[in-house]
Amino acid sequence: MNIEQDITFEMARLRKTAANMDALFRIPGTRITVGLDNILGLVPVVGDAAALLPSLWIIWQARQLGATRGALAYMVMNTGIDFIVGSIPIVGDLFDVAYNANVRNVAALERNLERKASVAREVNQKSSGMVRPNINGLLN
Repeated sequence: MNIEQDITFEMARLRKTAANMDALFRIPGTRITVGLDNILGLVPVVGDAAALLPSLWIIWQARQLGATRGALAYMVMNTGIDFIVGSIPIVGDLFDVAYNANVRNVAALERNLERKASVAREVNQKSSGMVRPNINGLLN
């Protein structure tokens, strides 16, 4: 496996985890999705703490994949908002259904990694087309 295949594989795992946590199924006749995060959140304290673990794993994997500090900070903020507001009985459960922090975080990671790859491709194209002057005669 090469690096691109590894990243593709990891991103697929992250997308699957986010979908399971935030959008496992759709409520018929609506655009509302419910996931394990929403179901676990119905159990006070313990459920919210259990739902936090996959969110933290997504952030850890983002770090391992090379996400920028800004992207990681955004992901931590999303997860913190989801955890804090989601911990409020009833209101937090409704918020959790609408907010989908894990899906947001994976989308942010994808944008961040694509932006980094785009910059790398641009730099690579510029450096491969760059003419290097011959300075051998100038060093005497």
